[in-house]
Amino acid sequence: MRKYIAPCLFGLETFCKNEFKFMGMQNVKAENGRVRFEGDDNAFMRANIMSRFSERILIELGSFKATSFDALFEGTRKLPFEEFIGKNDEFPVKGFSLNSKLFSVPDCQKIIKKAVSKRLEGVYKLRWFPETGNLVRIQFILIDDTVSLCADTSGQGLHKRGYRPENYEAPIRETLAAAMVDISGYKGFGELADPFCGSGTIAIEAAFAAKRRAPGLNRNFISEDWQISEKKAWQEAREYAKSREFKGNYKIYGSDISPKAIELCQKNALRAGVADCVSFEIADALKFERKTEEGRIVTNPPYGLRLMDEKESRELYTAFGKTYSTLENWDAYIISPEPEFESCFGKKAEKTRRLYNGNIRCTLYMYRNKKM
Repeated sequence: MRKYIAPCLFGLETFCKNEFKFMGMQNVKAENGRVRFEGDDNAFMRANIMSRFSERILIELGSFKATSFDALFEGTRKLPFEEFIGKNDEFPVKGFSLNSKLFSVPDCQKIIKKAVSKRLEGVYKLRWFPETGNLVRIQFILIDDTVSLCADTSGQGLHKRGYRPENYEAPIRETLAAAMVDISGYKGFGELADPFCGSGTIAIEAAFAAKRRAPGLNRNFISEDWQISEKKAWQEAREYAKSREFKGNYKIYGSDISPKAIELCQKNALRAGVADCVSFEIADALKFERKTEEGRIVTNPPYGLRLMDEKESRELYTAFGKTYSTLENWDAYIISPEPEFESCFGKKAEKTRRLYNGNIRCTLYMYRNKKM
């Protein structure tokens, strides 16, 4: 069994924990900003392809106490980096330090790089490494004087699904959009609408959830070329993910006042393989009046840090709040960094939840709106 670490946005730890349990991973534990789990040698393939909420998948090579650079060097040198790094491979080092005596990240990088090189010298009987081969990124996590050394199997962050090569202005991160859909309870039943859809991320992630489509199917991962990777195993992991998909007729809608945004949404949905179950249209969110028996509005309206100034965003919240007050049977899940959102919207949320869109601290405001 290998040990793995999956970093995630703050607030999404529980989502990651649950999905890894669902994948059959063992000893799954949530921590601040990450989830640890154990799995077989190929678990990183399934996790990369299927995870909707994590940012990347790291294989943990080892963990030890390090309060001095000597301890960091010796602890690093004992780990089996040759399992992942070939004699021609490139192996940059990156990471962070928190609440530790070894607080200088550049110095830690240099020591770890030197120790890994020393380890590989003994294995490959070389004094110099060209680093012209495959890329194997070494990630260190140093917290409270304990260092974990990992190999990054993902490369680009897992929020980069491959369907959004071009963004429309300031998009929501895909992993956060997936979490918002999950919080709303949408599983493919009833209707889901995003009246401020931008590049279509929330609607597309809702389609992934409904179809149970693995978000990493249409992209590649840095570890596919590693010496521990077998092409057949990757193919089997992708085929397994495809076998889990559902087929159905889903009512997922995205709308935006910008024709350019809607054109981009349609392209993104096509690239994501969900164009058959998501509908996009040009429409003003302030005139939203769709009828439903059971619907969820899941949306990320423009705000003061995104596309407009604070005064304009507050006026938009007020206007959309008036629109929402006229609707029936539409629950609403609205994310915003604006602390006065409820006052502007004109109604106190039944529930709130703290989330992060990248580094921006936000709140998800949840409203129930059922016909009496």
